[in-house]
Amino acid sequence: MWDKEHKVLGILGGMGPLATQLFYRQIIERTEATCDQEHVDIILFNHASMPDRTAALVSGKGEELFGRLMEDAQRLQRYGATAIAIPCNTSHFFADRLQEELSIPIINMIRETAIFVANRAKEISCVGILATDGTIKGGLYQKAFEEVGVKPIIPSDRNQALVMKIIYEGIKGGIPIDYNDFRTIEDELLANGCQAVVLACTELSCFKEIYRLPDYYIDAMEVLTDKSIEACGKRVKKK
Repeated sequence: MWDKEHKVLGILGGMGPLATQLFYRQIIERTEATCDQEHVDIILFNHASMPDRTAALVSGKGEELFGRLMEDAQRLQRYGATAIAIPCNTSHFFADRLQEELSIPIINMIRETAIFVANRAKEISCVGILATDGTIKGGLYQKAFEEVGVKPIIPSDRNQALVMKIIYEGIKGGIPIDYNDFRTIEDELLANGCQAVVLACTELSCFKEIYRLPDYYIDAMEVLTDKSIEACGKRVKKK
């Protein structure tokens, strides 16, 4: 196996599979490397059969989900991971509890994204949040942004249903997406004064790639990607 100083990224993935493969590819593409040996060593669990995160939280079955996440995180630690990335925003509902049971760090996508936005405070004082019902109802991003002094805005109930439609039917389900649904969501956030919008669901990271969304949309997965590269002692390519 690796020596004690060697950095290895553990990816707790499969939530969902398409988002996990995008995250893995982003790490490769965004690492400054000229040969195989300069890339990040990775242990990847694509646990696609993990219970649906939003459904578990809404139905009160969160403890079962937490138990499975904990098992996977501990496996990654035993197999030699020195840091863990979870490319699923809703799962971060349990991130602090998971961290209490581990001796290696979890790279917290939500906190890192809030810090990333806060560092652009002169440009962004009000940010929209596009996420699953579980992430929204858990208040994960709302709390993180309030802590760094940035005002969070979430969609109306009607438009939140459109966000879920894009995530579950469009990306997870493979059903053709009506881009007008996204325009409706966008119009509301612009009208509410959002100076940027965080794509706070990794399926929406896939959506961004498909539709080539502009920089107005801040991708939480990209923040996680860069922090994961740095956690393994590698450099992020300059854009």
